[in-house]
Amino acid sequence: MLDRLGYPDVDVEDPASVYWRGGDSSAWPARAWRRRVTSVLMMLGLVASAVLNGMIGWPDASGALTFAQRITGALFVLSGLTQVAAAISVLDYWGRRQSKISGAIVLLGVLISLGTDSLLLLMWLEEREYTPYTLAFMPLWCWSLWALLLLVREKSWKGVPQPKRFAAGVFVSALLTALSLAYSTMYQPAVAPMRFALKAEFGTARADRGRPFIQVPLKLSVENTGEVSVYVIINDFTVYGRTSKYSEQGNWVKVKERWKESFEKDETREEAESHVDQLEYTQISSGRFYRPGEVLGSGQEDARVHVFEIPKNVQYDLLRVDMQITYMRKDRGRIDVKNFSKPYASWIKGSPYYCHPSLCGETLRYHGRVRHNNNLVNVTRKPRYVTAEWSPIRSPKYSGPKYSISSSYDFKGGGAAGDPAEETREVDRFGASTVYASSEVSVAELLRSIPSP
Repeated sequence: MLDRLGYPDVDVEDPASVYWRGGDSSAWPARAWRRRVTSVLMMLGLVASAVLNGMIGWPDASGALTFAQRITGALFVLSGLTQVAAAISVLDYWGRRQSKISGAIVLLGVLISLGTDSLLLLMWLEEREYTPYTLAFMPLWCWSLWALLLLVREKSWKGVPQPKRFAAGVFVSALLTALSLAYSTMYQPAVAPMRFALKAEFGTARADRGRPFIQVPLKLSVENTGEVSVYVIINDFTVYGRTSKYSEQGNWVKVKERWKESFEKDETREEAESHVDQLEYTQISSGRFYRPGEVLGSGQEDARVHVFEIPKNVQYDLLRVDMQITYMRKDRGRIDVKNFSKPYASWIKGSPYYCHPSLCGETLRYHGRVRHNNNLVNVTRKPRYVTAEWSPIRSPKYSGPKYSISSSYDFKGGGAAGDPAEETREVDRFGASTVYASSEVSVAELLRSIPSP
């Protein structure tokens, strides 16, 4: 210690140079038990913080889809390794102090702990949801304050040969880390827009030789023309036959009133015609293009031909197909596809997914965990789940596919069990949305296209 303070050749046994109180050079005046307790607490805190940083950073460093998120994960893993080095340096700093920089390394490890724990605490305060990680970063935040005050009081950085450069290096590293964390945490990767090309076309009809029916091919295609891959949450295509009442003399005033009544009953009916009245749509066929949880990659195009049948003497004047795909951006989160792709029937009593048909209809339900690509969000939030419902049969209780992303779902009631604002917020965070396509064809045109026998 005298050597580091600039007195390398002091004879500690010479009374003219050193004055001893309470003993001589053979006595060690430090309180050994306090020094050991302090070093143990310091090591435990640094090791616990290193483990926490590694658990947070490794999933992003090894599996994140964006470069910024991988960098953030790598920074957390690197900070954990630095804290391991700081924990080892505790043995020297509270021991013989043979290394001049051991105190500075310990200080750096404590500063890292304070910074990361403060970030986790601030993110947790946004929604204040309990997670097991709160039992780690909250006590560690208190510990880092105590450790920092202790090291500042002891001026642990004094042994560094060039303390100003050390301080500048710590400041620059902290600034770069903060910018990276802010970019990854607050920035939503929405720069790349989502674009899809959905097509639904009716092909050439054919007469069924053995039965009085007409076979109508329906050509469906889906292409992800955007730059981001997506998870398919739920999808559907449904064919309807339209019947109507025709009038040679149209009355637009009456059409207006009938259109208002029709729209109040069904918000999807936005069209009106002067010579056509009492429009009714009957479901003919329904199906799905993808299984829930399938990935639609950027540039990927899929096509399918679905054949359905209608009677030859059908009373429909038009055939209409409605197609929709609900997706989630793959750069925003990851779905547990193994569990989410498994269907559960809502009408089976005793099942946790049961809902009385009079309330929910009869649907297939899909439910699985969804995780943010930024693991900082995962450790400061309750688990989120994506839920979807689908049935090939429309009914007053089921009008079409629906989905939810929330922390809980009321299967008996058929909706998110928590705050509706939470569901809206999570849908936006994960970049979930729905795209639609539709097509119509005249039945008279289909009949004319049937080749003569």
